[in-house]
This record gives sequence, structure tokens and C-alpha cells, in this order.
Amino acid sequence: MVTYNEQEANMSVLLEFAMFPTDKGESVSAYVSRILKVIDEAGHPYTLTAMGTIIEVEKLDDAFKVIKKAYKQLERDCNRVYSSIKLDIRQGNMGRLKQKIASVEKKVGKKLSS
Repeated sequence: MVTYNEQEANMSVLLEFAMFPTDKGESVSAYVSRILKVIDEAGHPYTLTAMGTIIEVEKLDDAFKVIKKAYKQLERDCNRVYSSIKLDIRQGNMGRLKQKIASVEKKVGKKLSS
């Protein structure tokens, strides 16, 4: 039987999330940039999109650590924070952040905008 720790040894977790304060007006890029700095410094592969950020980590716990660190960036001066979180957890090797896009592009027959 495979244990939890053995399964985690060969895992890929894609975390897609958005987080921002709802009590700071229409433009919240100054707050979002704090979160992106933390994500960038963590060293995980990531893709920034207009609606959120997708990060690939090796363990589920790592995904939750990123979320917590992101929240800590807003906690000190934001009274209300909204977050949308999606997880794709799969046994297997890392690299899915790019592989999933490459697979679709191959089927379409051309490079797509991303």
C-alpha cells in the first residue's frame, strides 16, 4: 500500500488563484503586486493572467503555504479579502504548467496566445 508521503514524492499540484482586497476601491494592483512579489520570490513556476495566477508546486501543502503567504501580504491593512482558489492535483511529474498548453497547441496545430 502506498502511503500519503510516498504519493507526495511524485506529485504535481497546479494552483490557480486570485486574491485581492474588496475594501480598497476599484484599482487594487498595488495590493496584488505585493502577492506577486511573494510568489516570484518563492521560486515556483507560475503564470500571471489578467484574472489570477497559476502556480505549479510539488505538494499540496506547498500550495496552501503560498495561499497563506499571499493572505499575510494583505492582512495587515485590508479589512476584507476575496479569494478564488482552484486546485488540480495529480500523481506524476512536475512540468504540467507548460505541458498542458503544449498538448492543446499540438492538437490545434499552432502556437496559441497565452
